Amino acid sequence: QVQLVESGGGLVQPGGSLRLSCVASGDIFSLYTMGWFRQAAAESEREMVASITRDGTTDYLGSLKGRFTISRNTAKNTMYLQLTNLEPEDATVYYCNAVPPRDSIWGQGTPVTVST
Repeated sequence: QVQLVESGGGLVQPGGSLRLSCVASGDIFSLYTMGWFRQAAAESEREMVASITRDGTTDYLGSLKGRFTISRNTAKNTMYLQLTNLEPEDATVYYCNAVPPRDSIWGQGTPVTVST
């Protein structure tokens, strides 16, 4: 069973940037469409904010296009999410998973805080 570990979150001011990383314990990025997800509230479902297919085609939640960039390095079993021009509404925990997500491989996520 592959394991996913997210990192790179932290505290930034509005307008700031972060690069999130998702490291997989095995080769998953070349096998499946992968995505970054975030949870807006404790009891809400996680929404997908960006995805990347096996052939590298990317897609984004409409309102985030232009501010977020998804990429991957299959040789390193790592996927990234570059966050720019962050807004307070972007503050939450970010996760990576396959698309559609598999319940058994959710990681702990990485928290992003946007505040002055």
